[in-house]
Amino acid sequence: MPTSGISDAKPAATVTIRQAVAPEDQARAQVYALLARLYAGGPDAPLLAALGKSEPWAADADSPLAAAWNALILASSVMDADAAEQEYTEMFVGVGRSEVDLHASHWLTEAASERPLVAVRSDLARLGLARLAGSTLYEDHLSVLCETMRMLVAGDGERVPSAIDVQRAYFDRHLAPWVFACCGAICVCPLANYYRRVAEFTSLYMALERDSLAIA
Repeated sequence: MPTSGISDAKPAATVTIRQAVAPEDQARAQVYALLARLYAGGPDAPLLAALGKSEPWAADADSPLAAAWNALILASSVMDADAAEQEYTEMFVGVGRSEVDLHASHWLTEAASERPLVAVRSDLARLGLARLAGSTLYEDHLSVLCETMRMLVAGDGERVPSAIDVQRAYFDRHLAPWVFACCGAICVCPLANYYRRVAEFTSLYMALERDSLAIA
């Protein structure tokens, strides 16, 4: 199964004992984990089955985010794993170049004062995080950025969750400037089928995160 390949870079002896995670932050971390997995590679049959059997979002069924989540559940329940893998490969890997690039560097090259990959690596080092040896995804890949947010929100192993201002700073610097444009490109890509649903949910969830972090 593909993974985003981020780990705690601190020596074990210096890692602080993990603290309890609030239910709402655990839920946020689970969404980030799901997005990290979906953007790391096409979903396999077990993941599609699990998503397809997930509870629909009924408490606020009129909200766009709830509708997008329910649409993703429905799409997962009928999607074939081989077809999902092929769609992922054709859209995000391609031959020579991808139809939609999932790296921040693609979207921010002209506007960024610092190269996005360099900026992400710098912040990861400061946070005590690092790319796992053998990982095929660069640190500015959408999957890796989502996995990093998961770790900042909920911690990992003995790593404690990061303060909300740290989460906000990372999100604002490395996701907010480009993720909505990327999701929009996925949604209009002629090859998109299953990933149109993934991108719609991603965009709406990221908007909720942006607004929630801004007032936290």
